[in-house]
Amino acid sequence: MQTEIPSNTPSVRFDRVSKFFKTSKGRRWVLHESSFDILYGTNVGILGRNGAGKSTLLRMICGMERPSSGEVTRYSKVSWPLGLAASLQGSLTGVENSKFVARIYGAPSDEVVDFVRDFSELGPAIELPVRTYSAGMRARLTFAMSMALEFRCYLIDELTAVGDRQFRDKCQQTFRNRRETADVIIVSHQPGTIRAFADTIAVLNNGELTFFDNVEAGFYYYNQLP
Repeated sequence: MQTEIPSNTPSVRFDRVSKFFKTSKGRRWVLHESSFDILYGTNVGILGRNGAGKSTLLRMICGMERPSSGEVTRYSKVSWPLGLAASLQGSLTGVENSKFVARIYGAPSDEVVDFVRDFSELGPAIELPVRTYSAGMRARLTFAMSMALEFRCYLIDELTAVGDRQFRDKCQQTFRNRRETADVIIVSHQPGTIRAFADTIAVLNNGELTFFDNVEAGFYYYNQLP
């Protein structure tokens, strides 16, 4: 059972964080000396042009990627990006990946595996190495693993349809249940998806992340970018 968190309490804090990649043309900045809090009870939609670094930002939020400088502090249990199949280890089976994630997050392995086995509907394939999976099977596994654990904040890197309609309906209902006690930080190129999930917009551009409490104001600013 999630405990009630006071308002204005940070869920994730960025303190003077910089992130860049070296290219043949010099440094490509994702963030430059950025400090901000993402608060509990806030659902954030992240907008940015292709190559701005939105997925990199999500990976820094959950700890999969380190900043070049500065510090990222997580005060809540943050998921890995739901759309990121790269979080799977290809040489391990679906069961072994589930056990590995359970150990990392301190959850009972048997309970996690049972949930993933039932929810993913992968059948005998769950005992096979993930490198043998199709893209759809990997998506089923990562989504099931995400739902097997109770996170306080879910990261979504492009919400994609998974499986047939019956399975998609199950995914949507389960995620709606999780959202009753969890926040969402989502990256998407679909304005409708952002509007459905987010109550705050953050625009990533040229190493700066600008927040807008008004979603439409955030879209207006984004649409004016060169």
